[in-house]
Amino acid sequence: MKVTLIFALIAIAAVCLSRQPTQADAGLPPLQTVQQVDLKRYLGQWYEIARYPNWFQKNCLESSASYTLRDDGDIEVLNRCKDSEDGRQRQAKGHAWVVDSASNAKLKVSFFWPFRGDYWIIELGREYEYAVIGTPNRKYFWILSRTRSMDDTLYTAILQRAKQQGFDPAQVVRQEYCVTAKINPPLSPLVRGEAFKDALFSPPLTRGGREGFYGNFSAAGCGS
Repeated sequence: MKVTLIFALIAIAAVCLSRQPTQADAGLPPLQTVQQVDLKRYLGQWYEIARYPNWFQKNCLESSASYTLRDDGDIEVLNRCKDSEDGRQRQAKGHAWVVDSASNAKLKVSFFWPFRGDYWIIELGREYEYAVIGTPNRKYFWILSRTRSMDDTLYTAILQRAKQQGFDPAQVVRQEYCVTAKINPPLSPLVRGEAFKDALFSPPLTRGGREGFYGNFSAAGCGS
């Protein structure tokens, strides 16, 4: 309970800070969002692929966000992560609402009234398979995905487009998730020696920028 409260209070302070200074004060060009967001398609589970370092997510690993529609039309937000120091789950509950109904791409997020922060969707996959979030002052930046991994080519392209919007790719930290090798189907207990080694190490698969295996093996995120 204490960890949850602390995480929520930190998130509250952070969203307040995200409003200072404004993009106009900083001499930044207007941040461009996507033209249209279907909020019903946007709801659901998202996994953090990368972010700007920020103090309210310090020691946060395997961060995720869940969005559900509330009865009043706002969006319920549940952020979770694993603390890298003690392994405990941290979470913060809040809600978001649309401030630009023409596009649904500009939202405000609040974890404690009356504090709120910007949540602008600046890029969105055609199938809503990934999303890029930024704030107009360019202080906060996230890449989200429906899965725990992202193709390296797509990831690099997102960073290049974000750079054109005034974000610094050098500041972006890519997240890592625990990955295990799962045998499918299970190998016979009679498989030994070179046969097992050949099955294990051939052929290679690049998954999220790291070496993995396929064929008789599939990669699966821990805790899924």
